[in-house]
Amino acid sequence: MKDGQTIGQWLNWDFETNGELEIRDKNRKRIYIEDSDGDWEKYEYDSKGNQIYFESSNGFWRKWEYDSKGKQIYLENSRGVIIDNRPKSYEDKVVEMEGVKYKFVKA
Repeated sequence: MKDGQTIGQWLNWDFETNGELEIRDKNRKRIYIEDSDGDWEKYEYDSKGNQIYFESSNGFWRKWEYDSKGKQIYLENSRGVIIDNRPKSYEDKVVEMEGVKYKFVKA
């Protein structure tokens, strides 16, 4: 594939005959779609099927992270939005109660 070429262009996809070009992974999840105008979107998933990345031909992208139970804990996008609910480490943090300082340590 040449730089700047879409997958549809590289394949010489006939959009008029075949319609949109859509590629799915082995789990039937959409990983790429392209229309006759050359606009495309691509998707990535983790091993549990959670969407972890999205990107479009207009430059917009978004990425996600999930905890072990599949709950979304992080979102970031190309517009600067960040929602971070990942667990924070309290190791080496110091709190003071009634004049006594306590340091959190790893158990």
